[in-house]
Amino acid sequence: MSILTSQQINRYYDLYKDIEVTFTKEVIETTHLLRKRVYLKCLGTQWPCIIYSTSMTGAKIITNLDTSAFELIRKANNLVSLRFAFQVEDKKDTLLFFVSAKVTGFNQYNKENPTLNFVNMAYTKRPADDLIAILGQMLEININSKKRTEERITITDDTARLVGLKSKNGRISIESIPRNCILRDISFSGAKVIIQGIGKFLVQKECVLALLSSDSEPLLLKGKTVRYEEVEGRKDLAAVAIHFYEDKLPMRYKKMINNFITVKHNQGSVS
Repeated sequence: MSILTSQQINRYYDLYKDIEVTFTKEVIETTHLLRKRVYLKCLGTQWPCIIYSTSMTGAKIITNLDTSAFELIRKANNLVSLRFAFQVEDKKDTLLFFVSAKVTGFNQYNKENPTLNFVNMAYTKRPADDLIAILGQMLEININSKKRTEERITITDDTARLVGLKSKNGRISIESIPRNCILRDISFSGAKVIIQGIGKFLVQKECVLALLSSDSEPLLLKGKTVRYEEVEGRKDLAAVAIHFYEDKLPMRYKKMINNFITVKHNQGSVS
């Protein structure tokens, strides 16, 4: 998680406080949520739970609650706290904090397990800035991926490094045939690559663009080749444009693009 100013934190809260983020597998991986260290706590007792979704004003969780647990929560006038746990990116540190809340409803989650409950809760005060920052950045990424979908980043050795790529070289499979490629530009919605081949035979084809991030983790970007341009002086090469499938685009890739574009906008220019 990048370091944010109090002004940015307040902006996130004002803009996004009521928008829920559902903790899918991809969101869990992107935020580095430590699922086994998340707990619902009440009057000194705590129960492991699963975060189903959360906004900056409330949450929905799944947890096992027996009769004694219900009685304890009732005794506390439904006042509880929810402990979040995140791995700090690029560090061994763990980020732990509690959010005060009030239970607003229970629903049995599974009839075969009567103690497993879906619990709705409303936060009783503004949550920790850390949670606002994590949710705010996630929501900003999704919003910018639509608002700035065509904003392109020209790829050089320097910009590749700043975006978070190991190099501007990649690998593209077009209809399952792999080829080496060089990135010319990238955006939320697509990329342009230089590859060996006859351009007119490479368009309107299913493809997967494989890039290496700076931590050597592969990024697999699925899409379709949509058009091509000739490379001046090289009849054996083509510059092929790719349109990514939005619903299959990794959040990690969107985060990299958003971070680069946001920094450039803050500096007053975009490549």
